[in-house]
Amino acid sequence: MTSTADLTASTVRRAADAPPLITEADLPQARHFVDGTFVEASTERVIDVVDPSTESVIARIPEGTAEDIDRAVAAAVAAKDQWARLVPKDRSEVLHAIADRLASAEHTDLLSRLESANTGKPLAVSRDDVGMTVDTFRFMAGALRATTSMAAGDYAENHLSVILREPLGVIGVITPWNYPLLMAAWKIAPILAAGNTLVIKPSEQTPLTTLKFAELVADLLPSGVLNVVNGYGADAGARLAEHPDVNMIALTGSVASGRAVARAAADTLKRVHLELGGKAPVVIFEDADLAATASSLRVASFWNSGQECGAACRVLVHESVAEQFVEQLVGEVRALVVGEPTSGEEVEVGPMVSKAHFDRVIGYLERATKEGVRVATGGGALDGPGYFVAPTVLVDVPEGAEVAREEIFGPVVTVETFADEEEAVRRANDVPLGLSASVWTENARRSHDIAARLDFGTVWVNSHLVLAGEVPWGGFKGSGYGRDLSIYALDDYSRTKHVMHHHGR
Repeated sequence: MTSTADLTASTVRRAADAPPLITEADLPQARHFVDGTFVEASTERVIDVVDPSTESVIARIPEGTAEDIDRAVAAAVAAKDQWARLVPKDRSEVLHAIADRLASAEHTDLLSRLESANTGKPLAVSRDDVGMTVDTFRFMAGALRATTSMAAGDYAENHLSVILREPLGVIGVITPWNYPLLMAAWKIAPILAAGNTLVIKPSEQTPLTTLKFAELVADLLPSGVLNVVNGYGADAGARLAEHPDVNMIALTGSVASGRAVARAAADTLKRVHLELGGKAPVVIFEDADLAATASSLRVASFWNSGQECGAACRVLVHESVAEQFVEQLVGEVRALVVGEPTSGEEVEVGPMVSKAHFDRVIGYLERATKEGVRVATGGGALDGPGYFVAPTVLVDVPEGAEVAREEIFGPVVTVETFADEEEAVRRANDVPLGLSASVWTENARRSHDIAARLDFGTVWVNSHLVLAGEVPWGGFKGSGYGRDLSIYALDDYSRTKHVMHHHGR
């Protein structure tokens, strides 16, 4: 494979003399959080939590078992009726109090540092995560007081129909390693807003901010409303998905994890909410502002080191401007600053989250070059320690190539070309995932038409990876079903009851 040194001057910025991001006092308690307090695990087995920038172990957490899940579910069941009976105003005030607690300068700083230490992400990304976490709780605190439904009325003669929205009960939540705190918030806030209790299993690789969140808000929630159990998906996660007292299982994760959770949930016929992977096409027409597009992709493709299910990872550019666009994109990518989170505010790209994921990303790059795909910049690992991959642009990518169809989930962008609109739409849709996409053109009619024909849950026009709490996030096809954010999430975590009163006399 062509060496990274031949293609880009990327090196890993390090800060040998910088103080550590976190101290022992910053860490959450290395236990499960059940029924309002931290509790000991049922076994003595532990899981190492590794800083991916240095490969050092920064904490050890208990390996949860089915017994630990059962205890947490029992606490959530015991708490659900009291929480569900609170009027919207009272639940709203609790969510506002949580947002206020997290928004304090002290806690925002602590959570940001913990997130970066655990995931390796730049501090700017972690701060953005904490900011949107706060905003998610604030939005849900307001939205739960303004839910809408069809009007009460007589739809059958002499019968008054009233539509109620009720909590589901106990929700099981499984969150991924790429956005530990934010993905927890995207689930916890609407689940609590809708009047449910929950048990959450964070990724075994990145549990620290979820545990710290539970610690910070423990006094704000009644005991048993929020429970956290650490552990692996095959054990703790599987038990949560199959548990007969869990009314719904909500997962953000890989397609394989989604399939496993859906199978486990099937026996009890519980609801399933899945936000899975993405392979976002970026369709660039000949009239697009190429410089602005390349500049936007510098962020949208490499935010969180490309470990982002909505990342702009698959460029489809009109053949007439492809060479010009690649030149501009490569210039942007070569200017990216790669480094440890302690090495300065300019750092834009951090490491892969783990050795296993690092190996997976490098494997995609090695296979691609063997198949004739050309590396325009990047293309391999950067010197360790840490799991760093050079920001990469792959060109001469043929239709149907593995790197153009499968989610790499790293700092890698592929570039393909197309000749006309029909080909662009066909090839953009020709992937098994359907989470997000973007269209780049100055033609307004074209932008509306193409966006409507793309089979993805979110389609941006002349931007990519812009999110807001008021609008839904979720996908089609292999990207799952259900919606995070917005009032649609409140609908997902509640049920509709029709009460009909006969009032004839």
